[in-house]
Amino acid sequence: MAEVSIRDQIKALVELQKLDAEFYEHQNKLKEKPAKIETLKNAFEEKKKGCHELEENLKKKQLERKEREGDLQDKEGEIAKANSQLSLLKTNKEYKAKLTEIESLKADKSIIEEKILILFDEVDALAVKSQKEKEALAQEEKKFSDEKVKIEIEMKQLDDRVKVLAAQRQQKAKDVQAVLLNQYERILKGKDGLAMVPVLHNSCGGCYMNVPPQIVNEIKKHEGLVYCESCARILYTDEDL
Repeated sequence: MAEVSIRDQIKALVELQKLDAEFYEHQNKLKEKPAKIETLKNAFEEKKKGCHELEENLKKKQLERKEREGDLQDKEGEIAKANSQLSLLKTNKEYKAKLTEIESLKADKSIIEEKILILFDEVDALAVKSQKEKEALAQEEKKFSDEKVKIEIEMKQLDDRVKVLAAQRQQKAKDVQAVLLNQYERILKGKDGLAMVPVLHNSCGGCYMNVPPQIVNEIKKHEGLVYCESCARILYTDEDL
């Protein structure tokens, strides 16, 4: 590469920085997208889990009701058997004891019936709630799917743009001397894509700390790259452009 002035090199670095600023911005956005999809997925899976738990609770209540109905059937069988035994009893004492037994069985039956009625109400309420949750989950699944597709499209667009920028910056980097390019890229990596910054109102455009007049004078001499004393970024002024 033919020898060129520092001023021309700074101009080339500023142009390179414009590309790199967009490159890093798009890369950072690209890195965030999978995490965003994962967050949406986890939120959906949590709602899906809640719907599943509700459905499982409904099944348990239905099973419990079926078991209580079986208990009721058994209890009715015991009562029928006890009633059939009344005519076979020979003493008044045995008869009264059997009647007491039957009354106790009927009391147990009444308790079971009451439990069954409560379970009917609980099952009906859970069935309605479960159906609503299923419908809501279906909507959430569509919402998640649509958002996921949208993010994936954005990722593709970002990835395409990053590739274009990478090619452009590779071409632009040829305008910068190797030693200066190495210094620039070292700072670029350490400062998340911002190595070249202007001096604005006597302040560094990167860290916003004050830039002393003598440093500004050094920049204007164009004898070499000048760095911010606070953040170590390369400084330039509007006069350099």
